[in-house]
Amino acid sequence: MSTPSTALSQSSRREGEIRDESAATIPRPDLVVGRAPPYDDGRVNVISRDQLRNCRHWQHAFASQHKDRRYYEIVEDTIHPEFDYWYFAIRDPEGIQAIQPFFILDQDILAGVNPYFRRFAKAIRLQWPRFMFMKTMMVGCAAGEAHLDEGDGSTRAAIARSLAGAIVKHARAFGARLIVLKEFPDQYRDVLSCFLRCGFTRIPSMPLTRLNIAYASFDDYMQSALNSATRRKLRKKFKATELVEPPIELSVIRDITPIINEVYPLYLQVYERSKLHFEKLTKEYFCRLGTTMADKVRFFVWRRDAKVVAFGVCMVHGDTMFAEYLGLDYSVALQLHLYHYVFRDLVRWAIANGCTWFQSSGLNYDPKLHLRHRLKPVDLYVRHTSALINMFMRVALPLLEPTRHDVTLKKFPNYFDLWGSDSGAGTSRNSAARSNSMANTDIRKGWGATHNKRSEHHGA
Repeated sequence: MSTPSTALSQSSRREGEIRDESAATIPRPDLVVGRAPPYDDGRVNVISRDQLRNCRHWQHAFASQHKDRRYYEIVEDTIHPEFDYWYFAIRDPEGIQAIQPFFILDQDILAGVNPYFRRFAKAIRLQWPRFMFMKTMMVGCAAGEAHLDEGDGSTRAAIARSLAGAIVKHARAFGARLIVLKEFPDQYRDVLSCFLRCGFTRIPSMPLTRLNIAYASFDDYMQSALNSATRRKLRKKFKATELVEPPIELSVIRDITPIINEVYPLYLQVYERSKLHFEKLTKEYFCRLGTTMADKVRFFVWRRDAKVVAFGVCMVHGDTMFAEYLGLDYSVALQLHLYHYVFRDLVRWAIANGCTWFQSSGLNYDPKLHLRHRLKPVDLYVRHTSALINMFMRVALPLLEPTRHDVTLKKFPNYFDLWGSDSGAGTSRNSAARSNSMANTDIRKGWGATHNKRSEHHGA
């Protein structure tokens, strides 16, 4: 991993030191010979993981999220060693106000485009390997959606404005030509609208999904939320699986380390069958997840005749179960209807343990559509460091964004929320009107209807 030097404020601090609000002194790492320090405006600094160890603020960063600061440390330690992981420290006169992780990578700009064009690009890359690759500063998490650090709305808005004003010069200092705020949920659109005013373009990434499970049982969910055809198909699949001998048995554990060699090949089977590839996780990632975040992480393991046939990685936070990753043995998965069988068991466990929401990661949208999931939009904010090139990118980006090629997404009732609106963007009235129209259709079809008293006050 390359190590671009760390930016430190040159104001009242002694050279080679950086202090947070706890007054702990953090030594500055050695600079890379021949490379100038990244830009520093005194308000937004770049610091390393080593410098965070004595930072009081970091110990509580992202505490309100299911992926708190421990998750970022796990990701940095266990996956993508080719990435350079760094952290923005946003300061006020009293000390560090927020920490925002980012990483530097070589980004394939064509990763989300039409498959036919990717084949064309592959032919070009035989002669020009670096065609449409670009050194990129990616703000957020390398494995999952991003969030802003803790704070109320006004605090987060001030943090976002500071970062938006400094980030281009920081990126140039790292030699990055492209800046991407990676997969920020749509709840941040107003706060992050300052980036749009600084030349960024917002486009949708592949959305997550959420399902209301505020029901008395899984059977209650099926009866209240699903149509008769879907209920009939599910019951037929469940019955067929339950008649198979030997039966499938479920266990729920917090540490996957003892059986990682049994479950990891199942994760790889799912990963390799996917049309779009995101981060490829490692054995170490799964093991660290259980040992470091045992308060939130649960591993679900399904065995048949002592052999693992499926496993799921979930996190529980507040009233939500987050289904993160799935592994299936495809030699029996289709025969045993394991996808739906696993889904049923996860929802049953979640309801029994007081969860009212079930959140799933992106992709595989067709079964989620029929199970009445709703899309949870996540956004990319993109800018080129060259103002001239950025003008052309703002025209091209809507054509490159990944959701436009997934026909199933367009069947979801809140599909137009992927583009949505915010106070800083010139979103068309027509788009907003179409979104409202879809929402009204949603209510009429029962997608957003309240099915029982428990679900009355829970918004997606």
